[in-house]
Amino acid sequence: MEAWEPAIGAALVVDRERGTLRPVMDYEDFSHLEQVDQVVAAAPGDGWRVHWTDQGPGGSPLTEQVPAWLITSQGKATAITVDAHGYVEDAYGADFFVPPGEEIP
Repeated sequence: MEAWEPAIGAALVVDRERGTLRPVMDYEDFSHLEQVDQVVAAAPGDGWRVHWTDQGPGGSPLTEQVPAWLITSQGKATAITVDAHGYVEDAYGADFFVPPGEEIP
């Protein structure tokens, strides 16, 4: 959401094809809005890793590097991971974080 149109009570989003703002109700697949923090910066992962005890193949342990942290306008840092296939995700739900140079317990 980029803006709010008070006259019609609608959230406005960017329509890249038209190069303009459009009310969300104009999209037939629109279902709802969710409040999220705005990302304002990114910081390097600096050797941090995230670990899940059962998210690897067959429920095995999985550890992934944190190439970057996303920082929001509220000061929240979110670890970003990249898997072996190049998919980028946040580390939400990780069992624990592994600081640089430390072994996995």
